[in-house]
Amino acid sequence: MALSTLRGTVGLWTATLDSVPPVRAVQLAQEIEDLGYPSLWFPEAWGREALTQAALFLSVTTRLTVATGIANVWARDAVATRNAARTLAAASRDRFVLGLGVSHQPLVERLRGHAYAAPVAHMRTYLEEMDAVPMHAPEAETAVPVVLAALGPRMLALAAERAAGAFTYLVTPEHTATARAALGESFLVVEQAIVLDQDRTTYLERAHAHLDFYTGLANYRNNWARLGFSDPDWVRGGSGRLCEALVAHVDSEGAREVVAQHRAAGADHVLLQVLGEGAEPPLEEWRRLAETLTG
Repeated sequence: MALSTLRGTVGLWTATLDSVPPVRAVQLAQEIEDLGYPSLWFPEAWGREALTQAALFLSVTTRLTVATGIANVWARDAVATRNAARTLAAASRDRFVLGLGVSHQPLVERLRGHAYAAPVAHMRTYLEEMDAVPMHAPEAETAVPVVLAALGPRMLALAAERAAGAFTYLVTPEHTATARAALGESFLVVEQAIVLDQDRTTYLERAHAHLDFYTGLANYRNNWARLGFSDPDWVRGGSGRLCEALVAHVDSEGAREVVAQHRAAGADHVLLQVLGEGAEPPLEEWRRLAETLTG
């Protein structure tokens, strides 16, 4: 099972592969595998369709676990999602993880034209529908690990009940401990943003730019409020205090330390999101990190 091979390891999360042509994106996936990273996770928003992108990356790699982090449940029905995931897992010899999430109101309503109502109930129904999906193909019985994007107690409880685990994003080690308590023995994947080997001015520029979009989303603000933050912290781009809590300013050894903090709090698999210059894939930073983290 793809998740079990990831326990105790450090993977990459990035949205930057949408910024380069598909041929270049698959070359980068190959290099990520060659650098020794065990997993590559990516989102689904305004860029490529998540399962198509997963197929591209799986087709050019042999060891890398490829995961959607997350595939938006409003983007396709349960039949399409379940059967596409089965095909990807079977074709890649179980190197695919299906990360699912309810996304956010602006992305669901403005971009996709759906009504963003009762997200936890919608996810529960979606999972029930996936469980009932038939498939008339050889891979029909292929098991696919599913993790849910979860921040609050209700979605974490649903992940523990109906999925293999949870995926958390823009969180602190304190939240990781809370998520671990809620999940019990279920698998916990935690994303951690970092700015690597830069001066403080550059760090703050990148951290504020990173948080600019997320500070406008209610789901994240609600979670940060549970962690003790408040209105002054989520001005667009975030307060300095919020930046320092959510984006680590580190060198390679410091990256190892922040990973250790999440592991000590209960994370099974930690994903580093390196904030580079603009939307360009931070290949040089990935290479430097690999010398410390994947050797």
